[in-house]
Amino acid sequence: MTYYFRQVSKTMNDCYPNKGQLDMVIGTRHYINNHFDKELKLDYLSKVRFTSKFHLIRLFKKYYGQTPKQYIIDKRIEKAKALLKNGLNITETCYNVGFDNPSSFSTLFKSRVGVSPNEFQKRATFIKSV
Repeated sequence: MTYYFRQVSKTMNDCYPNKGQLDMVIGTRHYINNHFDKELKLDYLSKVRFTSKFHLIRLFKKYYGQTPKQYIIDKRIEKAKALLKNGLNITETCYNVGFDNPSSFSTLFKSRVGVSPNEFQKRATFIKSV
């Protein structure tokens, strides 16, 4: 075993002492990445990963710095920005990324991005045309 490998192993053990927990959190993140456009509730995510929802929140925040709900919203907003740039209308974008209501989608989008979906789309279209 080389010195470098020993140091990396020591660091991994210090930072991520419980491989089972790490695998559970990574698995939850992968599940969210593949199903963010569907209705994802914390109860459901915890059942998929066979853990308590409170434990899931704690571990997810520990490893990723945000709760599963915050991560889902960020993922949806990221995808919504891509769809809006490609010219999809706001209502279709809202439903395609997993939101239930265009009004709440627009409000959340504006609070996260700083501009409304309509304004974001106008700016993206203007940049494409220049």
